[in-house]
Amino acid sequence: MSSLVHPNHALFDAEKPFPVIPSCEHFAGSEKLMLKALEMQQKLGPVFDITCDCEDGAAAGTESEHAEMVARVISSETNKHQMMGVRIHDFSHPHWKNDVDILIPKIGNLVAYITLPKSTQAFQIEAMVGYIKKVAKENGITREIPIHVLIETHGALKDVWKIAEVDWIQVLDFGMMDFVSGHYGAIPAACMRSPGQFDHPLLSRAKTEMVAAALANGIVPCHNVTLDLKNAEQTKSDASRARNEFGFMRMWSIYPTQVEAIVAAMQPDYSEVEDAQGILLAAQKADWGPIQYKGELHDRATYRYFWQLLQRANVSGLELTKETRSAFFS
Repeated sequence: MSSLVHPNHALFDAEKPFPVIPSCEHFAGSEKLMLKALEMQQKLGPVFDITCDCEDGAAAGTESEHAEMVARVISSETNKHQMMGVRIHDFSHPHWKNDVDILIPKIGNLVAYITLPKSTQAFQIEAMVGYIKKVAKENGITREIPIHVLIETHGALKDVWKIAEVDWIQVLDFGMMDFVSGHYGAIPAACMRSPGQFDHPLLSRAKTEMVAAALANGIVPCHNVTLDLKNAEQTKSDASRARNEFGFMRMWSIYPTQVEAIVAAMQPDYSEVEDAQGILLAAQKADWGPIQYKGELHDRATYRYFWQLLQRANVSGLELTKETRSAFFS
């Protein structure tokens, strides 16, 4: 009998596997909110990322101090899960390179990702990623730092397929509020909320195009925030529509009650998770050859689907069997 082979080695050969990351990204602008988010992460477990905001979080004139504070929080012992990213200033802002110069030497090996906002052309993202690579190399950091890119301008949407091809990009984020604002009132403000944010043709077209570009390039598409901060059911409904109708696999949170609603809405269906466990355990024992499961044929194509699903179930906190955890996640 052959030794059991892990699905990462059996199913993907030399190709790049699709990123498996939490389905929720919670934004925090101040040190107080960052520490509160870390407390919530300890309570709920590692089911969401925390984005420390250097763009909107820093008051004018305090950009350097804010970046230093972010680096201190990310490198502190309270960041136990090391699931904190950072949004830096945009390409047109005079401080974006200083953000990189401050953050990379201090937390280049710890930061979960770096988010780049408000690009208007692909070359800006290429330049920013190139500079991040340069500073990382100069500081002896050899890892590939995941990059998240906000698609929130007409230019970024026009160049979204070029942007999706840039090295190190892990996530494309849809920035709805800036995108709506850029339409000079042609899209009513009501469409920053549901149902308009999904039903307005200009917004549904933009979201669909971004998701298509992301998935075609092995990148996670991330949905915008729900503005109704305290209505968890609205957040859950928005996350469900984003996931099931548009293919988004991640969503922003800007208020604590939104986190659990997003995680719950974007978790895989548990009946599929049960099937995934049975199929993959049987496939592993068959050395990843074709099998029958519940009267249906399964092979490498379906194994890849169910392995992605099982990994998403794991990072979203769904309960898995001891056999599954031992075989795939030990």
